[in-house]
Amino acid sequence: MTEPTLNYVLCPDAAGGHRMAYWQWGQASAPHLLVCGHGLARQGRDFDTLARELVARADGPIRVVCPDVVGRGRSDWLKDPMGYQIPTYVGDMLALLAELHQQAPIGNLDWVGTSMGGLIGLVLAGQLELPMPVPVRRLVLNDVGPVIEWRALQRISEYVGHVGHFDSVQQAADAMWAISTTFGPHTPEQWLALSQAMVRPSPDGGFTLHYDPAIAVPLRTVTQQAAQQGEAVLWQLYDAVPSETLLLRGALSDLLSRQTAEAMTRRGPKARLVEIEGVGHAPTLIAQEQIDVVASFLLNP
Repeated sequence: MTEPTLNYVLCPDAAGGHRMAYWQWGQASAPHLLVCGHGLARQGRDFDTLARELVARADGPIRVVCPDVVGRGRSDWLKDPMGYQIPTYVGDMLALLAELHQQAPIGNLDWVGTSMGGLIGLVLAGQLELPMPVPVRRLVLNDVGPVIEWRALQRISEYVGHVGHFDSVQQAADAMWAISTTFGPHTPEQWLALSQAMVRPSPDGGFTLHYDPAIAVPLRTVTQQAAQQGEAVLWQLYDAVPSETLLLRGALSDLLSRQTAEAMTRRGPKARLVEIEGVGHAPTLIAQEQIDVVASFLLNP
């Protein structure tokens, strides 16, 4: 399968519910399910290259599902912007997993999460009382951990919510590259491919970024004190994770410090740490060496 299928799941909320889109690769009946969760202002098509490789390299059937977290991509926008927070996203993923389990029983469940997607995976893996069809077997945390550096949150909050207006996809890609150089080296072709799903047609003509600008509202209410208080909760979740865990860190990351990453190798699931040279926040998992690390971790018996 060279292209994914687009599907939707209905998720409950106080305003009557919303639809979350998800992109599905591989065999829909496969008992091995891998879910890929994207970063704050990204969307599920970020994982196209990784998903294609995993489907091709798996020894048996595999189902790779890449959601557009609510407010992004093809998913609905929330009526209440304060819903754009991790508890809502975790609830949506539980609805998705229940739907997928009903379609085809899940035997093994793995999770790959970049930044925000990693925090969602951390809650799903570490909060053991959640109504999961099966526990998370293997967890990949891509440049995220229990401590999120305050300066990185400030940097991200400066650009998230500004969806812009562009005459072409290429113009949008160029604008996104200006704020995304921390993703590391990409060819112009790779970056344009990553950018295709990051825009949508604007009612006024041209293009705008794919997400609800209101996803920035909760982020801008976070204080440094609140962020520090949240660290204790995240460490508690991390320490409870029973899953085999791989931690990727961009060697130049301003969001996941070397100190936090090394602590994660000693605590909880004692993650295996792999640093990606020449990359900050966050590795895009399209470079072959990054794919090889993730694929060998997920596909080894």
